[in-house]
Amino acid sequence: MNNLFRDTIEGLQNVFDNDMYQDAVILIVGAPGSLKSGFTYNILSEHLKQNDEFGIYMTLEETTESHIRNMKSLNVDLPENLLISDYSDIRTRFENQDENVEQPDFMVMIEGVIKFFKNKEGEKFTCFALDSLGALITLIGADNLRSRMFHFFKMLRTYNLISYIIMETPRGWDVARSEGGEGFLSDGIIEFGSIENPHDVALYMQVLKMKAVSHSRKKHLIEIGEGGLAILGPIFE
Repeated sequence: MNNLFRDTIEGLQNVFDNDMYQDAVILIVGAPGSLKSGFTYNILSEHLKQNDEFGIYMTLEETTESHIRNMKSLNVDLPENLLISDYSDIRTRFENQDENVEQPDFMVMIEGVIKFFKNKEGEKFTCFALDSLGALITLIGADNLRSRMFHFFKMLRTYNLISYIIMETPRGWDVARSEGGEGFLSDGIIEFGSIENPHDVALYMQVLKMKAVSHSRKKHLIEIGEGGLAILGPIFE
């Protein structure tokens, strides 16, 4: 497996000095419209275009068609070895013809999808993205949430995937306030946000945490170019 996280988006080499390890679970956090999904999808798309591997982008917030349309507007391609799976697709895979048998919960369904493709693709299945954690929590409920998040993150590591978990957060979000302890359970946190000025609104990314990786802690500007996203220099030198 070629770990080419730094080579997926232009400018990431200036944020990260080395690549992350294979079973890392990375939180992608930020407010609505801050390019969390675009950034995550862009990473998977470019990585899989460069490597003979397989990945899944699982969206619980929109249809596959809607997601592809949004990514095309950011000039990000859909490679053949990246599967987009949405809410209805997951339900269809676990459709039970016996109405008297209780359906498994959505976290169990997600693990079932991952297990199926790990068995099918083997070690070629290397990367996974969930969009979003908030939607998953809504589907499974808040009972025993910290315990369930612990086992969910452990499951992702067990399958040896680099996992990107998108989570919508308000401005001023504090990792200590994460309901399921996901901020502490994750191996990395990349935050996306906006800075307003009298003439424009600038979007940025900032690495808050990344275990075993040397990285910048500054806020870096983001722009949308002809080849997808690009990470520019720090806002404040």
